[in-house]
Amino acid sequence: MLHLEAVTCAAADPERLAAFWAAVLGREPVGERSGVLLPGSVTQVGLRFVAEEVPRVAENPTHLHLTSAEPGDQERTVARLLALGACRVDVGQRPGEGHIVLADPEGNPFCVIEHGNAYLARTGLLGEVACDGTRAVGEFWSAALGWPLVWDENDETAIQSPAGGTKVAWGGLPLLERPGPPRQWFDLVSDDVTVDVARLEGLGAARAAETVGGEGHVTLADPDGVPFRVASHPG
Repeated sequence: MLHLEAVTCAAADPERLAAFWAAVLGREPVGERSGVLLPGSVTQVGLRFVAEEVPRVAENPTHLHLTSAEPGDQERTVARLLALGACRVDVGQRPGEGHIVLADPEGNPFCVIEHGNAYLARTGLLGEVACDGTRAVGEFWSAALGWPLVWDENDETAIQSPAGGTKVAWGGLPLLERPGPPRQWFDLVSDDVTVDVARLEGLGAARAAETVGGEGHVTLADPDGVPFRVASHPG
């Protein structure tokens, strides 16, 4: 069985960044040899921060969307996040758009979505992992994880666990430029890495030219060429 354990982000100070996101999401951090994991749940995707000196040479291909469950939650959440060390950033958002864009203490942008957004209703606080990618990649990850497509329109796709919770979405064409090594990637865990790697290759993945995030994993690339890792399930 293949499981999306975490969205991983290279960080100059993984402990500091993990402490910020742990406070944001109300999760207990778990120290690891190379960084810190914020475990997810059946309905919430995990986050991992690893000590990797990867220069920021382009826009992040992945960012997070936090939801607002009640009227006034967006304003309260933004105030709380600013107090925790976030800052407001301009990424080209237009006046009148409902979401508010912030950046975490290492400059990674994320959005706080307004109350009443039907698309992210009942997804939980970490409502979406929004990614740069084609429709083919959305179809690939749907098949890889066994998560149905819950959005498929105008080259944009989104998948969601059958249990509900965090959506993972791809914005379609055009794609961002990807100079240099990745700063973010998906970490998967498997009960049988050999079997699952073969299945992923049959779905359109390929062996990546370079590993990401150290040893102990098999590094593959999705149909858009974006690396991700597969490791044995602990225990």
